[in-house]
Amino acid sequence: MSRLLHTGQVIVDLVMALNTLPATGGDVLAKSASFEAGGGFNVMAAARRNGLPVVYLGRHGNGRFGDLARAAMQAEGIEMALAASDGKDTGLCVSLTEATTERTFISHIGAEGELSAEDLANVVPHPDDYVYVSGYSLLLEGKAQPLIDWLLALPRQIVVVFDPGPLVKAPESALMRALLPRIDIWTSNGPEALAFTGAANIAAALPALNQYLPAETLLVVRDGPNGCWVGRAGQIEHVPGFKVQAVDSNGAGDAHAGVFIAGLAAGLKPAAAAQRANAAAALAVTRWGPATSPGTAEVDALLTE
Repeated sequence: MSRLLHTGQVIVDLVMALNTLPATGGDVLAKSASFEAGGGFNVMAAARRNGLPVVYLGRHGNGRFGDLARAAMQAEGIEMALAASDGKDTGLCVSLTEATTERTFISHIGAEGELSAEDLANVVPHPDDYVYVSGYSLLLEGKAQPLIDWLLALPRQIVVVFDPGPLVKAPESALMRALLPRIDIWTSNGPEALAFTGAANIAAALPALNQYLPAETLLVVRDGPNGCWVGRAGQIEHVPGFKVQAVDSNGAGDAHAGVFIAGLAAGLKPAAAAQRANAAAALAVTRWGPATSPGTAEVDALLTE
């Protein structure tokens, strides 16, 4: 059976809801605050809740945040490939959600920011596994090169999924040039695709992405409530979204990515997997918090409405 092998970073989110961000030097009262597992956990939880076995390949710290992250992964049935790292705790992200549902993040990297060749040496991927790569990992000096080396040595039949995230904006970097030919699935939101390609809109970004990626790479570009665009070079189609009342967009893209991969692993065609992913993202934005992906039954219910 296929698995999702996640190479990104599980961190802990301090999630706070507020009307609007204060000006520099200002102060506001939050409506709520809680500590939640976040980062790469969101994608893994979404995939796991939709029937796909998941293994976390990253590090996790030895401390209060590491304990919280491990407890969340254990509760979801996510396997951890590595033991807790000594000497460092798991990192923290302050996640601020305004009344408009816009999010602002401030992150501090902990034990999850490092990964060695030795850490990865004992990982034995199956031929039908999906390996998930976060763009954040490429920014981490203690992780990026060993991860790239490991990815490039994987058998070709193993599917590599790349999520650039909001900080990867340089396709010409040495690490990106090495990784681009190995990407089998690209998943991002519209602004990330625009930042990566320099295109003015999604219609222009889709063919621009094809200039950087192999022709057979499956593209998934999310367009908020409008749904997403999915397909390969010359055969990209729009899959409509679902109209809901959004309260928090945090984690919606992660829900989309995890459910999309779970759909592919279950044998669905890309457009059908994207429809399920759109439904999951729509439900996720109606809930507060980062890991708000619904499970299979809830996705099925929305699709049959």
